[in-house]
Amino acid sequence: MSQIKIGWAQRDVSTDKPVNIPGQFHMRISQGVMDPLFVSALAVDDGKDAVIFLSADLVVIRSYLLDEIRAKVVKKDPSIDAEKILMNATHTHTGASHYSDTGWIDNNVKDDQRMPNPGINIASGDEYRDFLSSQAADAVCEAWTKRAPGGIAYGYGYAVVSHSRRVLYFDDTSKRPGSVSTGYMVNGHAVMYGNTNDENFSGYEAGSDHFINILYTFDTDRKLTGAIINVPSPSQNSEHEHRLSADFWHDVRREIRSRHGDIFILPQCAAGGDLSPRILHYKKAQDRRFRLKYGMNETELAARRDIAERISAAFDEVLSWAKNDIKTDVPVKHRVETVMLSKRPITDGELAFCTESLNKLRELPFKTEGGTPTELLTYNSSLQAQRSRFERIIQRYEDYESNPKLPMELHVLNIGDIAFASNRFELYMDFMHRIQARSPFEQTFVIQLAGMPGPDGGSYLATRRGAENKGYSACLFCNVVSPEGGQELVEETLRILREIKETDK
Repeated sequence: MSQIKIGWAQRDVSTDKPVNIPGQFHMRISQGVMDPLFVSALAVDDGKDAVIFLSADLVVIRSYLLDEIRAKVVKKDPSIDAEKILMNATHTHTGASHYSDTGWIDNNVKDDQRMPNPGINIASGDEYRDFLSSQAADAVCEAWTKRAPGGIAYGYGYAVVSHSRRVLYFDDTSKRPGSVSTGYMVNGHAVMYGNTNDENFSGYEAGSDHFINILYTFDTDRKLTGAIINVPSPSQNSEHEHRLSADFWHDVRREIRSRHGDIFILPQCAAGGDLSPRILHYKKAQDRRFRLKYGMNETELAARRDIAERISAAFDEVLSWAKNDIKTDVPVKHRVETVMLSKRPITDGELAFCTESLNKLRELPFKTEGGTPTELLTYNSSLQAQRSRFERIIQRYEDYESNPKLPMELHVLNIGDIAFASNRFELYMDFMHRIQARSPFEQTFVIQLAGMPGPDGGSYLATRRGAENKGYSACLFCNVVSPEGGQELVEETLRILREIKETDK
C-alpha cells in the first residue's frame, strides 16, 4: 500500500453583477456581496483510485453545471477521471444563480403568457455558470496537480447547529377555516416553520442531529493543511438577504482560520431536509442571549456567529485527539453508479387539483404597472413560479407510467476506515441515520445535494412519516422520489458500502 497523496485548491466565485439569487419562490436580484462565495477542491488518491471533493457555496446544482465542469476538467487535464469528481452544494440561499436564462421566462408560451421584465438589470445566469464552471474546473485541476504525500485524521464531535423545522399540530391544519392549498405547499398535521405559539402545537416531527463529522489533512511534517467539515444543516440563516453570502460557512471559515491559519475548509451539508439552523419555540430567550452575548439585535447574523463558534469548538476538540492517529497508508476505493429510485406517483385527485389551479393562475395577468420595478418583479416571478410548479406536476403525471424510476448518480467511497455516500436530495435525517447505523465502516459521512449530470438536481426526499403529515418539503410539489425510493437509496448505498468493505479484507 502506497502513501496517499493530497491536494487542495480554492476559488472565489463571487460576482458584483446583479444576478438572481435562487432559494425563494420569486426572483431576488443581488445588490453586491456581503461575504465571498467559494468553490473548494480536495483531491485524494492512493495510486490506484481517487476522489476529488468539490464543494460550492450554492443553493443547489442544476442546469448541466456538473457536466460543464467535468468537460472543462477533461479538456484542461485528460489524466483526471472526471467521473470521480464528487460535487456538493452547501445550500446557502444567498448564492448566485447559475440556472439557465430560460428558467423564469418560457420562450415556448404566447407573448401574453411570458413574464415581463419591469426594466431591472439582471445579469445572465448562463454567463455566470460559464464563469463558475471554469473556476471550479481550475480548482479541480490545481488540486490534482498539487497532490503531494500527506496524511489524514478523522473523528466526530458535537455542535448544535440544526433543529427540526417541521412543526406538528394536534389538528389537520388544512381543515382550519381559511386554509388554502397553493402551488407552494399543501399543509396537513405538519407545517414547515410553523407557529409554535399555537394551542394545537404538539411538538416537532423529528429530532435533530448534533454530530459534526470531520476529516483533517496533513502534510509530511504533520502540519494541518485543511479539513472536510460535514454538518447536518443547510446554511440558510441569511436566506432573505439581497447580497451574496456563504451564510454561516463564511463565519466558520473566519473563526477556524483565526485559530489555525489560512487552511482549506471544504463544507459538506449532511442530511438536513427536515432540519434548519433556526430555533422555532425559544425565540425570546434566543434574542436575549444574542443581545447580551454580542450586543446585537440582528438575530440571523448573531446566529451565524453562534453557530461558527460551536463548529469551531468541535473542530478543535476533535483535532486534539484525532491528530494522535494520522494515517498515511490507507486505501481509496471510489464507486460511482447510477441507481434507479421509485418516483412519487401523482394521483388522479392531485392531477385534477393542479389542472384547475393552473387554469386559474393562467387567467391572472402579469403586472406591468402599479408598483416599483422590484415589486412588479417579485409579483410576476412569484406568479410564474406557481404556474411552473403546477405544470411540472401535470408533466410528472403524464410521464409516470413510462418512467416510474428516477436515475441518480451515487458516489460511495472509503478512505481507510471512513466512508462517504452522496445523494442529490434535501434528504430527511432518518435516511442518513439508517445508512450510518448499518454501515460497515467506523464513520460514514453522508453528503446531500450532490451534483448530478443533466439539467436537474435538488428536491426533497421525505420519510413516510413526513409524507403522511404533509406540509412543505413533504408534499407533491417537493417530492419527486417517494419514501419507498428513499429506502431504496439507503439499501443501494449500504450494498456498495458492504462490497467496498469486503475488498479491504
